[in-house]
Amino acid sequence: MLDENLPTFVLKPSKDKPKQLSTFLFSQHGADYEPSYTVRHLDPDHHASKNRYAAALYDAFSPEVLYAEVLLIPEWTQPPPLAEQARLSGAIPPPPEPILPSEFVIQLYNPDQQIVVRHKAASFNRSASWEFEIPQQTFRAPSGSALDRTQYDPAVSEITPKIVFKWKKDSKFSKDLACFMSGKSTDIEGKGKHRDPDITVSIFKALKELTLYEPNLQRVDIEDLKGFEVVLLLGAVVIRDVYFGSLKDTFNLSAGKKSSPTSPSAATAILRSDTRPQSVSPTHDPRPPSTDRRTQWEIEAESARLRRQAIDEERQRRRREEEEERLTRQLLEREEKEQRRRQRAEIQQETEWLKQMYGREDASARPDLPPRDPRQQRHHSEAGQSAYFQTQQGHYAPAPFANAWGGYPPGPYMSGAASQSSFLAPTPSQQQQIKPKSSIFNFRRRSDQDANKLQRKRSAVF
Repeated sequence: MLDENLPTFVLKPSKDKPKQLSTFLFSQHGADYEPSYTVRHLDPDHHASKNRYAAALYDAFSPEVLYAEVLLIPEWTQPPPLAEQARLSGAIPPPPEPILPSEFVIQLYNPDQQIVVRHKAASFNRSASWEFEIPQQTFRAPSGSALDRTQYDPAVSEITPKIVFKWKKDSKFSKDLACFMSGKSTDIEGKGKHRDPDITVSIFKALKELTLYEPNLQRVDIEDLKGFEVVLLLGAVVIRDVYFGSLKDTFNLSAGKKSSPTSPSAATAILRSDTRPQSVSPTHDPRPPSTDRRTQWEIEAESARLRRQAIDEERQRRRREEEEERLTRQLLEREEKEQRRRQRAEIQQETEWLKQMYGREDASARPDLPPRDPRQQRHHSEAGQSAYFQTQQGHYAPAPFANAWGGYPPGPYMSGAASQSSFLAPTPSQQQQIKPKSSIFNFRRRSDQDANKLQRKRSAVF
């Protein structure tokens, strides 16, 4: 508190709904703080609070008495257009963001009056400021003339002198705001004329405590001092919320999805609805949906999200079908392999059974034939080869397996011309054992044999 003797208003948020309700507590000359005004904001969860800002100043003891209100519908940034390929792939541009307003209007009631607060951004050599004008004369003079009643109110007349006020930051790094009276303006030729020096009339300390410089207020030549006080209080609250707060929270960008009011009277209806009893349930809102750029972007974003969701679901469905087909093919391949294995096993079993059956039948059909021993056959073959090599060397080997007639039994090397070869002829010892009977022709036969022997011997030399 700057001075306990000065009129001071302290803004205190509500414990139940701090974002919706706040109270200006008033104190002067060291007295206790008492409620004076109630500040109401839009309910962030209300369907009509989306993409806008509204604040109203009510009487603290009579909630139905509305002094003034402010409604702000922001302008939106224009996002860059997307490429055709990105648009076809379902991409959406970034959301439009609210643009910081260059002015706002305070609507006063009883009598009705509009106070325009214009914002001037900070520059290199000056700080940010918010300037507004209040007419010197607001109320009509009492008159019984019907002609006087047809005239415009002094507050809206262009020839009524206006007092210029300006909110400015106390310093570059401070959040304190100071309101100055800059002078008078007749604005007859469209050019403001300021004749008086700046006079401090109020300070908004830490954006929550507003103090009026009562000695300087005596120099403010304004007929409606109550209206001036309302403009100071509500203007300070709007400047704090809009220009020193987050635009996302200020304009309720995450509020409901239904329509929102587009006029101060609609905002008043919403703000007044907070005073209804809790037992009264809200009715259906018949107003058409809002068509501002942010709402349109949200609709397009939701449509794009639904399209992407449908595409993802279709892709997942295809993946599931492909996975099911792959598993089915693997199952069929395993079943086919198992079937081929069973067939091979059955064929092998049948083959073994046929071998066993027909082998027993062959043995029963030829019972006199002894089974051939492979080792005996191999011994016969080796003996025949040994006799052949001995014949080539000039001498004969005795035949270990001579038959009853003095020759070799038939074997694998005794067929064809080989059976008539010399190494198969009987040996001399075998010829001596086989002697023909004596006859008168023995002499002749011996002579022939001797001649043959001599001839065979003679041919052996040459």
